[in-house]
Amino acid sequence: MAIATAGAAGMAAGQSRTRVILASAIGSALEWYDFFIYGMAAALVFGELFFPRSDPTVGTLLAFATFGVGFFARPLGGLVFGHFGDKIGRKPMLVITLLLVGFGTMLIGFLPTYEQIGIWAPILLIVLRLIQGFGAGAEYGGAVILLVESAPHGKRGFWGSWAPIGVSVGNLLAAGVFYLVSELPREQLLSWGWRIPFLVSIVLIVVGLYIRSNIMETPVFTEAVAKRKPEKAPVWQAISRQPRNFFVLVGARIAENGLGYLIPVFGLNYVVNTLGVPRATALTALMVAFGVELVALLAFSMLSDRIGRRPVYIFGALFSAALAFPFFWLVGTKEAFLIAIAFILARAVGTAAMFGPQAAYFAELFGPKRRFSGFAFARELGSIIAGGPAPFLAAYFVLLAGGQTWAVSLYMIVLSLITAVAVWMGPETYRDDISQDASAR
Repeated sequence: MAIATAGAAGMAAGQSRTRVILASAIGSALEWYDFFIYGMAAALVFGELFFPRSDPTVGTLLAFATFGVGFFARPLGGLVFGHFGDKIGRKPMLVITLLLVGFGTMLIGFLPTYEQIGIWAPILLIVLRLIQGFGAGAEYGGAVILLVESAPHGKRGFWGSWAPIGVSVGNLLAAGVFYLVSELPREQLLSWGWRIPFLVSIVLIVVGLYIRSNIMETPVFTEAVAKRKPEKAPVWQAISRQPRNFFVLVGARIAENGLGYLIPVFGLNYVVNTLGVPRATALTALMVAFGVELVALLAFSMLSDRIGRRPVYIFGALFSAALAFPFFWLVGTKEAFLIAIAFILARAVGTAAMFGPQAAYFAELFGPKRRFSGFAFARELGSIIAGGPAPFLAAYFVLLAGGQTWAVSLYMIVLSLITAVAVWMGPETYRDDISQDASAR
């Protein structure tokens, strides 16, 4: 407790709390702006631009498959950058991952289409998607750890929430930019309009790079290095010495990550292309949900500082399971208000109750010498299992069910129950001293 308090005091003296929050939130906003811009493009235009010889349904499935490809590089990125984040510091990794994610996204905006260069178009798209994923594999984990290790004791949930809030800001920006370009005539959208959201990411890169280059190392990491040398293989230590925590983290990701991509990516595609709702109406509903989610993330995170991470997290998982069928009933009405309610309930209640306290919870599961490695690698293993394939599987289930969504609802319930059980089996951590190794707590 004394160490954590002293560390927080040292941080406050050395650099402003605002700078720490901005450094984390802006990077998270960039990462998720990039990933959701890709997801929305995959849902709305990539099938036609990069797979035009396929029929529309197969083209969409192929576009969703390239969306999932980026997730296969994320565990590798988590492994590499997590390793060096535990050895040489959090700050250098935050700068490198920001550049990888940002420039990977920006270059997609310059890609020629299938009509221009043939098969090389989807190949280059996949390469850039892998670069995105490699950087993103440690971007969010590093942003969270920067916040949580700089937070005063008892307020780690509140501080950690600024990383997921940055995610929601990125989502909101992605939906907003796509809303604007979707107002273009179809010909202009397909010829040049779709490129604008990807090129806009340069603004976030410049701002984020400036802020992250001027932050200090976290007090918890600095004190840990001063006490003992870094571990040779921190990710192996995280798995071998804390196997329960490692697999609890993987399981906790299943619903949050799977539904976090299924709802806005597949859900958007389903509402627009299957139900025939105007694109502007669907994007507006999604933007409203992301806006409400900003407040909900903060509220659920603060609640987890009072009653614990597990109760809030499990509530979010069980609520998401209960919403699986009603979500499609609501969007099936094709009424703008009810579509917005469906997205708000899914994002601002179900997902937010998991995603808000998740930041502090995942960081608290590991000691300071293996925190970055354990957090980033385990988190991204969950991404491969859940987030990457979720939009593709959901679209495939609808195809198999002849246009019906009941199979997708069952899939959502399974994801939610896996997460609820995983978190229930995990430890409660909100009162722990994170400056100590977990085995010594």
